[in-house]
Amino acid sequence: MSLFDDDQPKKKTAHEIGSDLSQLSVDELTARIALLTEEIARLEAERARKSASRSAAESLFR
Repeated sequence: MSLFDDDQPKKKTAHEIGSDLSQLSVDELTARIALLTEEIARLEAERARKSASRSAAESLFR
């Protein structure tokens, strides 16, 4: 960790759960939906990977 980390601009979150959506355009909403859809796919892939790993481990102890 650097002494100058506080000087770096904070990366703006692309979407915050529960945020006010009323000020967003249709294009901005579409972009957020695409972003969240990609994130859901990433989460599901990781869950599947971990489930497969767990199943393989459990099969060794049967």
